Amino acid sequence: MKSTNILLAFILFFAVNVQAQSYEVQVYSAPTLETGVTMVELHSNFTINGSKTIDQYGMLPTQHVFHETIELTHGFAPWFETGFYIFTSIGSDGRTNYVGSHIRPRFAIPESFHWPVGLSLSLEYGWQKRAFSPDVETIEIRPIIDKKFLHDRLYVAFNPVFDHSFKGPSRVQGYVFSPNVKVGYDVTKKLNLGIEYYGTLGPIHEFLPYDQQAQQLFAVTDIDFGPSWEFNAGIGYGLSPGSDKLIVKTIIGRRFGNGRSNEKALPKNVPESIPEKSPEKGSDK
Repeated sequence: MKSTNILLAFILFFAVNVQAQSYEVQVYSAPTLETGVTMVELHSNFTINGSKTIDQYGMLPTQHVFHETIELTHGFAPWFETGFYIFTSIGSDGRTNYVGSHIRPRFAIPESFHWPVGLSLSLEYGWQKRAFSPDVETIEIRPIIDKKFLHDRLYVAFNPVFDHSFKGPSRVQGYVFSPNVKVGYDVTKKLNLGIEYYGTLGPIHEFLPYDQQAQQLFAVTDIDFGPSWEFNAGIGYGLSPGSDKLIVKTIIGRRFGNGRSNEKALPKNVPESIPEKSPEKGSDK
C-alpha cells in the first residue's frame, strides 16, 4: 500500500493546485442520474506540456493554460438525463475567456431490464469560439457500454465516440472516430485506481496518419467521499505526436435532491464499488 499512497498523494497534489479546468476529460459509465436528482460538476485541467504556437487555423496554444468546465445534469426519468456545459479558459496572452457551451441529452437502458452490459447513448451538441476550437459548431454521438467483473471490483467502460463538425475545417471529414476507454480496479472500498485512454483517430472512412492523431493515456484515481460526492483525478501523457504531452485533471461533483427511482445511478466515470459500497453518479473534449 505504500506505493499506492505515494501515487495518490502525487495526484492529489495536482488536484489541489490546479485552479481551473480543460474541457471534460472523462469516460462515461452507462447509468443516468436518478429521477429528480441534479448533479453539479467542476472539471479542471491544466496542460503542463502542450502546443506553444498558434496553429494554422488560428487556435491558441495550450501550453500552461487552465481550463475549467461547469457541468449541470438533471435526471428526468430512470432512462433519461440532460446535461449542460459552460467551458472557460484561463491563461496568458489572451487565453482567458468564455469558450462556449454544449447541451447533452442521454438515454439509457434501465438496470431493471437486467441486460448483461450497461448501455446508454449520449448526444452532445454545441458551439465554441474559433480561437479555442477551429470547429465552432459540433455534435458528438457517444454510445456507452460498461461491465463489472471479479465480484464487481474490476470495471471496464468503452465509449466509441463519433464527432462531426457543422462549421470548421473538420466539416469535410464527416464523422471522426474518437474512442474512449476506462479500466478501474477497487483497491479498497473507498479507492479505485485505473487507466483512461482518449483517442481521435480520424474520419471513419480513412484514419489519419499516426503523427496527426491525438492519443492520450491517463493514470487515474476515483475516491468515494460518500453517496453525494464524486471525485476523479489523473495525470495524462500524450502517446502520439499530435497530442499534448502532459496534462493533469480533476473532476469534483456534488449530487442534490432525493431520487424517485429504485435504479442505481453511478458516476459517469466511476463504477459502483464492491456490493456494500454506496452508489454514486458520474473525450476528451
